[in-house]
Order: sequence, then structure tokens, then C-alpha cells
Amino acid sequence: MRKIITSLVLLSLAPAFTWAQSKTITGFTKESADIEIKLEEKFDNQLKADNLDQWMKKLTAKPHHLSSSYGKVNAEFIRDQFRSWGYEAEIETYKVLFPTPKLRLLEMTAPTKFKAKLAESKLKEDATSGPDGQLPTYNAWSPDGDVTAELIFVNYGIPDDYEQLERLGIDVKGKIVIAKYGGSWRGIKPKVAQEHGAIGCLIYSDPEDDGYSQGDVYPKGSFRPKDGVQRGSVLDMPIYPGDPLTPGVGATADAKRLTQSEATNLIRIPVLPISYGDAQPLLEALTGPVAPDKWKGSLPITYHIGPGPVKVHLKLQFDWKMVDCLNVIAKLKGSELPDEWVIRGNHHDGWNNGAADPISGLVAEMEEARAISELVKTGWKPKRTIVYCAWDGEEPSLIGSTEWAEHHAAELQQKAIAYINSDGNGRGFFYGQGSHTLETMISEVARDVVDPQTSVSVLERGRSYQAANATSAKAKKDVLAKKALTIGALGSGSDYTPFIQHLGIPSLNLGYGGEGGGGVYHSIYDSYDHYKRFGDPKFEYGVALAKTAGRTTLRLVNAEVLPFDFKGFHKTLSTYLTEVTALIDNLRESTEIENQMIKERRYVLAADPTEKYVPAMAKEAVPYINFSSLQNAVSALEKSASSFAELTIANPKPNTNINTLNQLLYQAEQKLLSPAGLPRRPWYKHTIYAPGFYTGYGVKTLPGIREAIEQRNWKEAQEQMEIAAKAIEAYSKEVEAANKVLMMR
Repeated sequence: MRKIITSLVLLSLAPAFTWAQSKTITGFTKESADIEIKLEEKFDNQLKADNLDQWMKKLTAKPHHLSSSYGKVNAEFIRDQFRSWGYEAEIETYKVLFPTPKLRLLEMTAPTKFKAKLAESKLKEDATSGPDGQLPTYNAWSPDGDVTAELIFVNYGIPDDYEQLERLGIDVKGKIVIAKYGGSWRGIKPKVAQEHGAIGCLIYSDPEDDGYSQGDVYPKGSFRPKDGVQRGSVLDMPIYPGDPLTPGVGATADAKRLTQSEATNLIRIPVLPISYGDAQPLLEALTGPVAPDKWKGSLPITYHIGPGPVKVHLKLQFDWKMVDCLNVIAKLKGSELPDEWVIRGNHHDGWNNGAADPISGLVAEMEEARAISELVKTGWKPKRTIVYCAWDGEEPSLIGSTEWAEHHAAELQQKAIAYINSDGNGRGFFYGQGSHTLETMISEVARDVVDPQTSVSVLERGRSYQAANATSAKAKKDVLAKKALTIGALGSGSDYTPFIQHLGIPSLNLGYGGEGGGGVYHSIYDSYDHYKRFGDPKFEYGVALAKTAGRTTLRLVNAEVLPFDFKGFHKTLSTYLTEVTALIDNLRESTEIENQMIKERRYVLAADPTEKYVPAMAKEAVPYINFSSLQNAVSALEKSASSFAELTIANPKPNTNINTLNQLLYQAEQKLLSPAGLPRRPWYKHTIYAPGFYTGYGVKTLPGIREAIEQRNWKEAQEQMEIAAKAIEAYSKEVEAANKVLMMR
């Protein structure tokens, strides 16, 4: 589901520690680390790029979206492969709602007549680009609708754009809006539009973002051709993901279900994605103010905002049916600790043929699992249980992973050590996101995986990339001085969401990319042919992903003391605290300046220099917010985390109670959950990480506090401060309990 725009924005380097000459692995003694390194070398030697290539060609031969016949064929093939490698593998089926199109009509009725094509062209250079079995271009979870209205261009359709429209005196109430893809997750666009009174929403891909402005279009190059359309979900997933009729419970056949009208995450206005080929005639006919420079795309037109004289008719009908969601679950039982699980997942459903998204990640996972099975044949046995998952229904709304996690919630919170996710993959740089307690382990893994293009570690390649793109000599020097990486925080957009943000299971999202071009995301052209030419032609980075996720899995499976780093988490949490205190300080200062200008009867210059001055509206003064409870909780964590770090150095492998110790370590993250959940979206329970209410995939850290401040809800900000503080205090106590175990002799 998630579009990977890979630079080293998601992977930055931080001076957490330096490496000794001889490799150390957190969670292992020197002797056991030597054994682990040799095991991983054997694992690497088993990996074969040809397997990834063959499996991708098979799995992408036909459309394999949720409820498709070939999706079932693929699920059974994946299950049977795991069985052939010695895993206990089954398909777990859930009954879920999934709408598909019955009727799609978009036409301009004034000032001229135009009927949108709403179809992608078959290419002779792409064997699977024909229409047979393909899902039409649509946004899943749009309601049925039949609306006619004037059209207004709203840029990316995010809240800031509507503030700009308000300054221009343009109201979208009763209108249909057209927004560019980008700027935020697609589901935010109709959400914000309906909040402002719009009655319909069109979304198109401007060539400035992933079309001819970026490079040659497919099939000559990798970028989006004029007929290419980005399908995708517009479910309001920041409220809750998964099957919209069964929030919080697994969608088993006998589950209690809501009606569609009761589901709070369903969009209420019709939404349709279109190509820039279909968008151009609509935008070209608009009049009204010329769009601000930052709004303009690359179409050969003058971008106007409207409204009028363009009037469009949008009519959509869907088949709202219950379908089978087929998760493949494969287990390799642990020899010593079978009730401690390391879970590894990637989805298998796609929007049509889905080569880059998701099969490139899935085949890496499969080859990783096969290579581990080869280690078993040599006599090695995993200490803990490995659970490999191939999820269905990720694209519509993370359905398979969410329903499985909700269905098995109690067992997972008792047994799951960590969840390791991947999604799309390609040539380029390593990126990692996740629970910051696992940051040290991922730094060590990145240190030990060799980049196939440069023959240096993927960690070193990342550092070199940042140094080469540094904006100053000082910035370059700072980058080169750093020895470890800092992983990004998790928002949403892939299957880690239910594990970390609903159940509090430590989670990671790993992958490679950034050099394979783009432009066919969620289109009919995300195919084997495209991927072989532009994504990862030799599947070298698929093998690199298998090495990276495989090492991560093996280290969690084999570690004596689980490799959690609470000191690193504290350091990251401290930066989040600094950010929210700065946020309110900056808000207070800007409010005081604006209100002083009003007092002096001055006017505020509108954001665009072509606009007139507009009167400023007085704002409520920012009151005092008491951060002391949160500051005290973070300070207490610093003490317990520092003690843990010192004790693990002094006593890396306690002689007694090691199982108790490890359970404390992997269940600590659950203490960061709020039983009541976040305001207005209780499904999300993590007090540190959540997708933003208006950012969709984008993360908000300390979300309850941060979003209350941004919305100027001071009472809620203070309430969320106390909730987060209590959660961090409980987390510190869990670390202190681990410290007591470490002090035992």
C-alpha cells in the first residue's frame, strides 16, 4: 500500500555508539555472537536471486487483488511453498466488506462537453497490461453517488490549501473539487473536502510529481504515462483500519458487524481517481483566479482555481459485497521457547498485478524463509518460534493483518516479541522505521549487510549519500562523524499498524529503494515487465532485503537477552518532548504577534504575493500548559534506561530468571498504550506513535498532545499530557523490573 519515496529522509545517522574492531551483536555474548555471525554467513549463502525472479513472474501473471480468483491461487501457492520448506502453514480466512465498481461516469457538461476515458491503455511492451480481470480505476470505499456541480481546483486538497482558498474568498460548499495526488495520503483529500462542504472529489496525478516532468514515461521510461491512474483506498484509516464493519474484533464469519451507516471511517462524498490525460481538459477550461505558483503543476495550461465555468457530472455505483480475505500463516516452532514469537510479514494482494507493490517484498520474504529452512536441514533449530505471514487485503485498508491481529490480540500480546514488516522494494538505499528500542539492533544489521551495488555496508552507503547531498561543509562533517543510524517513527500505510499502534508490539518496517524511478504506483503498469526494467532488474536488492530482514529475524530468534535499547528510546522520546514544547512556545509567540497587529489595526499580508491584504482574525491567547508531569516521566525513564544499559554491560547473560527478563523487555511497549485510546479514534492506543488525523500515513509523535496543541484544544492537550506521562511512568517501572532481574546473581 505505502508508496516508498526513498531518500535518506527516513534513514538518518546518529552518534548512538561506535563499533569495536571485532563485531558485537546486542543480546549475545562474545561466544554466542561468533556462532550467530557464522550462522548468518550460511544463511546468506543460501539466498538465490533467481527464485525471487521466478516467483514474481508467477505471482504477477494475473490480477491478484482481494477477492480475485488469482489471489486465491497465489495464497495457496504461497502456503504450499512454506509447507514444502517444513513450515506448518495454513490459510486463515476472514469475511470482510470490499466494494468494487459497477458504474463510473465523469463528464464535463459546461462550458463544453467532454467524457473522461477512465481507462488505462494496453501496451505491447507490457504483457499483463490488458484489461482481462483487472480492477477498473477507482478509489475503494468511495460511496455511491450521482452529483453535478461546478469544479474547483484545490491543489493537494490538504487543510493548508483550504486556508488559502478562504483567503481568496473561495468556498467549496456544494462544489466538486479536483486535487493533485501528493502532499498527504489520498484519503485525507475527500475527508477535508467533505468537512468544507464539497459534494464530490476527483484526484489526479500531475506529471510534475510522477509523470513526464520527472523523466520519460512508460514504456520508454519508468514514469507515469498520461493514461496512468493511481487506484487506492480512501477509507479514513486514521480513525481505524481493517474491515470497517468489525472495528476492534476479528472479522470471523460469526463476528458482530456494524451497518455501513454506523461505520465512522467511511467517506461520505463520491471520490474518483483520474489520469492527467483526463484531468487536463477539466483544468484547462477553469477560470477564476490564477493558482498560486506553489499550486501549479506541469500540464501545458494556465492553472486556474475556479469556480466555473466548468461544471462536471460524477456518477459512481459499487458492488458492496462480503468476500474472503486469505491470510497465509506459516510457523517454524521454537526448540526452547516455542511461546515466544518473532513475526515477519508482507502482503500478497495488489491493485491488479502489483509487482513492485507488494510482490517485490513478498518474494524477498519467501526466499528468506526458504533459506532459514535450509539452515534447519543442517541441524540448527530456532530458539524461538518464527511466524511468517503473507497478508491479504492490505491495499483496501490493511484488512488481513488488522483482522488477524484483532482476532488473536490476547495471544499476541502474551507471545509476540516483535513484528517485522516489509512492503514494496527496489534498487537504492536502505530505510528503516519502527520502535526505537530496536534501533541499536537495526544499526548492527545495517552494518553487517553489504550493498550489492557499491560493496560497502548499507549503513556506510547511507552515510555517503547524506554526505554527498549535505548543504554545507559543517553538515557534511557532521554526517561523516556519525557511526549509527536512527530509524524513523511509524505512522501508517502498511501492515505494522495493528501490531504497534493497537497492540503495543514492538515493530519494524524495512526496505530498499530510491533508484528505480517511479510513476506506476497502483496502476495497471505496476507489472513484472516494468519491475524487471526499472525496479530491481537482477533482484539484487530483493536479496539485500532478505539478508536484512533475515538477520533481524534470526537475531531476535536466537538472542539470549532480547536486543532492546531503552536508552536509545529515551533519547528519541526526549526529542519529541522538545518538539511539542517548542510547538506551543512558537504558537504562543505567533499568536501574540498577530493579536498585537490586530490591536494596532494592521492587516496581514496574504500568503501569495499576487493577493490583496486581508484583515487578520483575532485568535485566542495560548494559555499556560503544564509540562511538568511529562518532563518528570521522561527524566525517570532516563534513569531506569541508563541503569539498564550499565547492567547489561556488566551482566550480559544473567544466570537465572532470563525468561522473566525477556518477557519484561518485549512486553514493555504495551505499557505505552492508553486504554482509552486517542481522542476521537480510540482504536489507536499508542501514546508515542500514530498516523496523523490529517496526515494519513505521516506519523505524529506524542500524537494526543501534539494534535491537541495544533487544534488549539488546550484542555485536551493538558489531559493528553497526563495520559502520556502515566504511560511513560508505567514503562519506566517495567524497565526497573528488568533491572532488578539483571542485578540477581
